[in-house]
Amino acid sequence: MRHALIASLGADVGREAAADALAYGWEHWDRVHAMENALGYLYVVGRDLGRRSRRGWRVVFPPVADEYVPWVEPGLTGALSTLSERERTVVVLLHGYGWAMSEVAITLGISKGSVQTYGQRGMRKLRRKLGAL
Repeated sequence: MRHALIASLGADVGREAAADALAYGWEHWDRVHAMENALGYLYVVGRDLGRRSRRGWRVVFPPVADEYVPWVEPGLTGALSTLSERERTVVVLLHGYGWAMSEVAITLGISKGSVQTYGQRGMRKLRRKLGAL
């Protein structure tokens, strides 16, 4: 869930939103643990809490230092910021963290077909932005 919230909201806000969502889950454990998709529910709780805390500002990912990860495209963080929240979340979870489509679908509460569509659209935009078409 933390990975999904960081992909959705950015590093700082995503970590904070994950902590808030877990605290919410603990406080409402009787209701949450009985849910069919508790993870998806807590993701939505964290996303909503994070969105409230970041009104009026844009998602910013920290730049990647060349000396630490030389194989990462330097313009990737800026290009990710241009994607919609859903596209960015799906692309980062699928390609950055290596999640399966079914895992992303369950976490985000959407169909596998929607995951595929958002992933393809996001990757097409990234390739265009980075000049890789």
